Amino acid sequence: MTFLQRVIINAISFVALAGLLQSTQIFYVSSIWAALGAAIVLAFLNAFVKPFLIVISLPITIMTLGLFSIINAFLLELTAYLVGTPHFHFASFGATILMAIIMSVINAIVSNYFNREN
Repeated sequence: MTFLQRVIINAISFVALAGLLQSTQIFYVSSIWAALGAAIVLAFLNAFVKPFLIVISLPITIMTLGLFSIINAFLLELTAYLVGTPHFHFASFGATILMAIIMSVINAIVSNYFNREN
């Protein structure tokens, strides 16, 4: 999947999940432009920061048999901080972990679909 496809899929996922979880108020996106900006920021963080975080957290991940896998949630929190709280935010770190799990499942399904097409 290309960089642009991943950004668009993440932006659509952000808007859809914010709309779906609107009544719970655990995740908020102010507009499609905020979602697009967050998707771009997240893509850059995944490309440049995530490999470093994986290497740094490798010892604790091995010791906990993979249960310490909150890197995606941390990157979503960092994305919310960089985009700006009024436009894109989570209610708590638990909500961020939930969103990271949901986003990972969505990205796995969509990536599988695009890889099957080629």
